[in-house]
Amino acid sequence: MKEAADLEPMALEQDQRISEVVKRERSRLRNFIRHRVPDPRDAEDILQDVFYELVEANRLLMPIEHVTGWLFRVARNRITDLFRKKKSESSRDIAFADENDERLHVEDLLPSPDAGPEALYARTMLLDELAWAVDELPQEQREVFVAHELEGRSFKEMAAETGVSVNTLLSRKRYAVLHLRQRLQSIYEAFRNG
Repeated sequence: MKEAADLEPMALEQDQRISEVVKRERSRLRNFIRHRVPDPRDAEDILQDVFYELVEANRLLMPIEHVTGWLFRVARNRITDLFRKKKSESSRDIAFADENDERLHVEDLLPSPDAGPEALYARTMLLDELAWAVDELPQEQREVFVAHELEGRSFKEMAAETGVSVNTLLSRKRYAVLHLRQRLQSIYEAFRNG
């Protein structure tokens, strides 16, 4: 009984330390996440996950020497996890216009995953190349491309949210598409002729 009474002040002290860290770092951490995650709901989820991990680490008595660095490292890991998840989910929804302005879905262009190990390898390689090509885009172009092509958001909606004109957004997307076409052309030709 005495041990339980001794643990209570220690638990209260731990709770107070966590509250102080949350209060001190919340704003900086939220800004860090928001600059990397376009959807505010996803950003808030990541922020909550980071603080949850802090509570869990304290509960498990894991030593954290530099709390601020640890929080930002966990946030970076959660952001990476989010983008990996979204890439795998959204790769099924990516569509491009062909020469006749017909929409071609990536899924229709890729080898079937059921067509054997070579087709599965080619499919994985193509999806990786596409993800790398999108990652290479300048941030403004990438954000517009992802928002319009993957999230299905309209240019008008993005303009209202960001304060950037529709024409500027259209221009950014155009440059993104040109880069992606150029970047992926040799791979496309290798598979078409192979």
